[in-house]
Amino acid sequence: MATATTFARERTDWAGVMTVVAAGVVAAMQVGKGLIAGPLLQSDLGLDLPALGWITSVFAIVGVVGGMTAGAFVAAAGDRRLLGIGMAMLALGSFSGAASHAFALLLLSRIVEGFGFLLVVVAGPAILMRLVTSDRRDLVFSLWSCFMPAGMAVAMLTGPLFADWQAIWRSNGLITLASLVSIFLAVSPSRETSSIAASFPDDATETLTSRGPVLLFVLFSLYSLMSFTLSSFLPILLVQRMHVSLGTVGLLSAIITLVNVIGNLAAGHLLSRGFARGRLIASAALLTGVFGLWIFLSQSGGNLIFGLCVLFSAIGGLIPATLISSVPILSPRPALAPLAMGLLMQGSNLGQLVGPVAVGTAIERYGWSSGAAFIGVGALLCIVLANTLEQALRSKAQRR
Repeated sequence: MATATTFARERTDWAGVMTVVAAGVVAAMQVGKGLIAGPLLQSDLGLDLPALGWITSVFAIVGVVGGMTAGAFVAAAGDRRLLGIGMAMLALGSFSGAASHAFALLLLSRIVEGFGFLLVVVAGPAILMRLVTSDRRDLVFSLWSCFMPAGMAVAMLTGPLFADWQAIWRSNGLITLASLVSIFLAVSPSRETSSIAASFPDDATETLTSRGPVLLFVLFSLYSLMSFTLSSFLPILLVQRMHVSLGTVGLLSAIITLVNVIGNLAAGHLLSRGFARGRLIASAALLTGVFGLWIFLSQSGGNLIFGLCVLFSAIGGLIPATLISSVPILSPRPALAPLAMGLLMQGSNLGQLVGPVAVGTAIERYGWSSGAAFIGVGALLCIVLANTLEQALRSKAQRR
């Protein structure tokens, strides 16, 4: 059984927090570069939409399989060490991908990046949990939840500045190396001791049989499915609906992705003021469902489609921040928090895996309106399960 000795902090290490969040943003840029480079990959390598979906969702395959295992390694080997290894793998994948001239080789480099991304997104929250005081936890985790939209927005905004996709890959490799150096300069090593690796089967079983972590896994899967249903092909959707250039699409996509941060930060503010987590998720799921259905079922173009995408992204940002900050609360024991976070990331990656490939295939066959099915089902299930999550949180609070 996992055991851990933890050391309470008297103040939040903000330098360390911002360095870890920055590393998360850089890691998310590696996802975003595959999206904004889609048209360039289509023209250079002749890829269709399903193939482009694999360029993005290959990250998720690794995450679905290895999320909890990564959590166990983080607890056993040290969170800062694993974060550094993850960033190094992202850099290696970027540089090797830039040298690839065939889809198979590019996909192989993306698998390497996928392993690195998984280590970053599991190790990052583990570090934050020991750098932050309890009264700042919701705020810090709302900041961490911004890493994905912020990183993808940066990738969308900077991608059109490059002449070819190989240059995008090389520049991302350099940025990742810079982030790796900053981690070892600004983040202190863990002082926790854990024997979690020796009892992984028992600890994994305890995590998987606990209602709270499983609910977080399912809810994050659904949110990720809805989010990536839109974002995976956002540049192509905007080109077809708004008839704008690739450079303009990069700017618009960056804005749409970046406003997700508003929801992330708003969630931290609302939670710190006592807003019920289940109610927050249900409300956000309802509104994103309405806007998502409008986007895919209507033939709207111009400013209307852009505004709908902005609202979808901004309101949807309430969900991941709420779920991520709930992990320490709903973990069976504090020592199992890395495994619970790994399970949550498996849910995120499951949605990323199903979304790009399934939606890409559906759009190819039936048109853009087929995306509405993924949005509608995901939103409905989120609303139903949000009430169950609220019950689990109340039950946990009563046992304390």
